[in-house]
Amino acid sequence: MQFSADKNLTFDQAVEIMFDKLGVSRIMALASSVDDHVMVRNVSCLFYDRKIWFKTDKNFRKTQQLYRNPNVALCWSGVQVEGVAKNRGLVVDEPGRRFETLYKEHLWGSYNKYSHEDTEILIEVTPRFVEIWDTCEENYAFQIFIDFDRQSVEVKPYDRK
Repeated sequence: MQFSADKNLTFDQAVEIMFDKLGVSRIMALASSVDDHVMVRNVSCLFYDRKIWFKTDKNFRKTQQLYRNPNVALCWSGVQVEGVAKNRGLVVDEPGRRFETLYKEHLWGSYNKYSHEDTEILIEVTPRFVEIWDTCEENYAFQIFIDFDRQSVEVKPYDRK
């Protein structure tokens, strides 16, 4: 979806821009924190049902952090997502195995290297607040702020002629 600085966006249009930018899959930086100890690492993400999905080993440090504090942030390019992570159980136990199918199709290298069926869990991140940096059709920078809790959107131009 192309955007013009002179147009207003609805919440649904802003969410569409977000997921269009992210596509089907991306390697995103995931930040988590427990007791003021912040960690960031890359995770291989898929996007469907207006959520962000990734798998991880249930024994990893990041997973232990997510159990204690599910509030996370993810970033790729100009898209920063603040959300809540939820353990959905073993990847192989997901009804319909949608994640596994998409992961094989779009992230084969990672799937092939890191698939341990007995320890890999599926993490679902529900976005709560998103900030997108972009440029409009007229090549001016702007930010889109999407508040999922309030289902609202705010567009802030960064520069103008």
